[in-house]
Amino acid sequence: MDRHDVPEVTQEQVAEAHLSDVRIAGDYGVQFFSYWLDADAASVFCLARAPDAEAMITVHRESHGLMPAEIIEVSENDVIQFLGFVHEPADASEVTNPFRMIVFSDLVGSTELLHDLGQSEFMVRLTEHDLILRTALVRFHGREVKHTGDGIMASFEDVGNALNWALNVRHTFGRRTDMQIRLGLAAGEPVDHNQDIFGAAVTQASRICDVADPGHILVSDVVYDLGVHGGFDFGEGTGRTLKGFKEPALVYELLGSPQR
Repeated sequence: MDRHDVPEVTQEQVAEAHLSDVRIAGDYGVQFFSYWLDADAASVFCLARAPDAEAMITVHRESHGLMPAEIIEVSENDVIQFLGFVHEPADASEVTNPFRMIVFSDLVGSTELLHDLGQSEFMVRLTEHDLILRTALVRFHGREVKHTGDGIMASFEDVGNALNWALNVRHTFGRRTDMQIRLGLAAGEPVDHNQDIFGAAVTQASRICDVADPGHILVSDVVYDLGVHGGFDFGEGTGRTLKGFKEPALVYELLGSPQR
């Protein structure tokens, strides 16, 4: 992990610099995972796997010239354990609401992209895809449950945050011509086990994502009911046959608002 001193830098500038790093990182045997901007301390931290410190320095020098002030060698296991503890309850009286929004995303035509671009360029594209999704998760307080290879499964405790996340992601990908995604949302009380979640709502969200058109967001009737009360706009409900469900499910397309 390295630290950069970056006074008066913007989130957009940091994101652009990170993407520049990602594009050439493979040439030096470096794999970037994520980054954090601490605006108060005017510092940026980059988390990566690299053969040595010099390789990481070389990537930064060649991509944008912003050199790290410090490089810290960390254990991968330590990092994974640290990132897993996002929040500790203040005391025993604090109770987590088991009702959650479940979201699945899917990179449209990922197999064709891999074939057309080749593995190296495809991995650059996939890293950019992941960065968009994860940056929005931080902004809207979502939790990535797992990466599915060409998408993610995430959960939210608040319906407004879940829907705002989906709209933000759709808007970001809508400005690109090289990637398209589809999104599906459902809601319920999933079961937590070994840092994964299971249940009917999880399966439903996955299947709804499967039937969504490229660039579109489909939600279950439960998410629709909650979203309407929150001021979100939806299309007319339509019955869709979902794999593994006997009866057609009523789904709605999320159109827009509020993103305040």
